[in-house]
Amino acid sequence: MKLLLIEDNLAMQTTLQRTFQRRGMQVVCCADGARAIDRWQASVPDVVLLDLSLPGLDGLQVLEQARAAGLKTPVLILTARGTVGDRILGLNTGADDYLPKPFDLDELEARVRALARRHASAADAEADASPEYSGLRCDADSGAIYYRGEPLELAPREAALLRAVLAKAGQAVSKERLSELVFPGESQVQSDAIEVVAYRLRKKLAHTGAQLVTLRGLGYLLKAAA
Repeated sequence: MKLLLIEDNLAMQTTLQRTFQRRGMQVVCCADGARAIDRWQASVPDVVLLDLSLPGLDGLQVLEQARAAGLKTPVLILTARGTVGDRILGLNTGADDYLPKPFDLDELEARVRALARRHASAADAEADASPEYSGLRCDADSGAIYYRGEPLELAPREAALLRAVLAKAGQAVSKERLSELVFPGESQVQSDAIEVVAYRLRKKLAHTGAQLVTLRGLGYLLKAAA
């Protein structure tokens, strides 16, 4: 696990860095709020520990700019400002947790690990909801499919077929299962109907980085184009 510690108090910075390193974590330190965003983007941390009283930029300004820049790393605020109003302000700005100084190091470690677990679980869920493969991406909310950011023009059944194989990219999906997803509720579907949809979809994928492959006796598979 990699931590970014944004703290200008040298004694506190040294203590936390040594503590977390002894516990098997990598720690990147930054003491200047004005440089915090650059260090954040460069280090790609799993969790950010953020002090509010910083030179250059206040911790809340750092947090606000980070969220505006699309940085989603979980943030735990460490500060001597322990009032309820300060905590609410920090959480509303985009912090994920808040621990007032002085604090117990074991509690801090437990909170850091909990934040990292929750963030990893949320990232996995997001990836499952919006699968991506070889430049293709399915939007979880609309169901639209994009190739390198541009929407693909697909008929509804072609889109249903592509969503199904995209969700299982690199794995075979049976014709029976695909028929259920492409022709939901239709009991009188001819056996070769899914083949017709697959044929049309294959032509529309010709310019992309993905290829729809027929696996005899197994179904269809989406793989990276050669």
